[in-house]
Amino acid sequence: MPVRHAGAARWAFNHALGMKAAAHNEWRRQVQELTRQGMPEAEARKTVRVSVPTKPTIQRHLNQIKGDSRSGGLPEGVHGPARPSPRWHEVNTHAFQSAFIDADRAWTNWLESLRGARPGRRVGYPRFKKKGRSRDSFRLHHDVKKPSIRLASYRRLRLPTVGEVRLHESAKRLGRLVERGEAVVQSVTVARGGHRWYASVLCKISMHVPQRPTRRQRERGRVGVDLGVKHLAVLSQPLDPADTASAFVANPRHVRQAEHRLVKAQQTLSRTQAGSARREKARRRVARLHHEVAVRRGTVLHAMTKQLATRFAEIAVEDLNVAGMTRTARGTVDKPGQRVKQKAGLNRAILDATPGELRRQRAYKTSWYSSTLAVLDRWWPSSKTCSACGWQNPRLTLADRTFHCGNCMQAIDRDLNAARNIAQHAVTAAGRPVAPGRGQTRNARGASVGPPDPRVGRQDAMKREDTGVPRPVPPQRSDPLTLFTLGALSHKTPSEGDRMAPTTLALGEMEGVHGERPEEVVILREGCPEMILRNGLHAVADWSWLSAVDPGETPGLSPTRRSPASSRTHRPRARPAARARR
Repeated sequence: MPVRHAGAARWAFNHALGMKAAAHNEWRRQVQELTRQGMPEAEARKTVRVSVPTKPTIQRHLNQIKGDSRSGGLPEGVHGPARPSPRWHEVNTHAFQSAFIDADRAWTNWLESLRGARPGRRVGYPRFKKKGRSRDSFRLHHDVKKPSIRLASYRRLRLPTVGEVRLHESAKRLGRLVERGEAVVQSVTVARGGHRWYASVLCKISMHVPQRPTRRQRERGRVGVDLGVKHLAVLSQPLDPADTASAFVANPRHVRQAEHRLVKAQQTLSRTQAGSARREKARRRVARLHHEVAVRRGTVLHAMTKQLATRFAEIAVEDLNVAGMTRTARGTVDKPGQRVKQKAGLNRAILDATPGELRRQRAYKTSWYSSTLAVLDRWWPSSKTCSACGWQNPRLTLADRTFHCGNCMQAIDRDLNAARNIAQHAVTAAGRPVAPGRGQTRNARGASVGPPDPRVGRQDAMKREDTGVPRPVPPQRSDPLTLFTLGALSHKTPSEGDRMAPTTLALGEMEGVHGERPEEVVILREGCPEMILRNGLHAVADWSWLSAVDPGETPGLSPTRRSPASSRTHRPRARPAARARR
């Protein structure tokens, strides 16, 4: 019976969408006709008016043309195509009506997204549902004054027309809420997931929502969450104050655990003949394995997001571009990509961690448990900035799992460092301007126009953490001699007098970051890197700006040695002009 209702709902959705698409095609035909007659297209679009049928119109039309298997086919002597939906009387009418409502919503979402009135990603043209590809589901409503959707017992749910179905889990909590009058059943959505059917009961519940965080939440304050692959999440402070290891949430890697069984099941499926019974059996086996992976993943995500929402007053996260992070590296025929297989494995690991689903769950659970969600701009270099002093390392790669600060000499796990940066610099919704509609805090290229960030100079809005042409920076971890020399010196907070009287230290020829052997002179102020001379250039290192000046223009400062290549006049490299917006 659920299969029949799901098929009827799928047919009703396709029928309603077909009528809407027919009206849209008629509008396009009339516009093209006026355009051929010489009318401008913009004026023709405003002139033509074709009404798109909605649920009431589609429902009346179906009642006029539908057949009835109880009375046979067409009347005797009448020829023509068979009437649609002859077994409508075997299915609850709400399965049809809810499908018509879904078709109206899909059409409205597309139109609003086309006009720019709908926030979020662009919604495409509504597509028809195909049997075997779309999820089998249907929704039933009832009269709340005469409820037909109710619990027969804690283990049995009664659905109109379908009858009583046994539940896998106990519905005692729902039953007691209904008995006390605290919950009113509105509808039920039945959907197939793998080898099981799930009934999602929508209720109107009277509950107390706290207006402010609890005392325990206020004591813990804000927590920064850095999502990743090595660890599912790294927190700026542990979940359990007594256990520091709880700051690192292990990544279960559900797909990798089920990879062997999935490979065997998919191989078996590929060797079957299309349309055979063995192929259907193999297909159900693959679907069951994927469903089990999804259930295990959802259990871990819900447990973690609830702990975060109930234990902390604020949850700080990054605004990750998951679609961009998991974009393929295949390239084109003219410009083929590199390391495509490695990038595909990374994409698979990122999608297995489901950072988008984590963000979605945190968004609504924070409102349930009176906590607040703070978001850090996606272009803020959280992994490349020291959480203690703000020093930046733009040459940090994914292979560097430990962040070494060249300023305060802090050595910390890169994910923990990023989590602390997120906790320090994330902004809540009250602190950033958010206008209704298509997100007014983003420009046409997807870059933030909100609060400033401590990035070095001005970077092009291309990637989450800029990996373009490196600018002059303080000594990096890949300069072992430099770090050794700096580590041997005492460090203290620089004062204004230290900036005016730096100390010069010559390192001579050494291996450069990119394999070169330049002449380098590091100018220090009491153990803190102030400037670097590469081939005769002074690179002034500041936490908010990096610039290059000629050594001859800086009085009182001169390199100890100069290479022959540095005898020529050196000028700062001009910054490339920003690309024009499309």
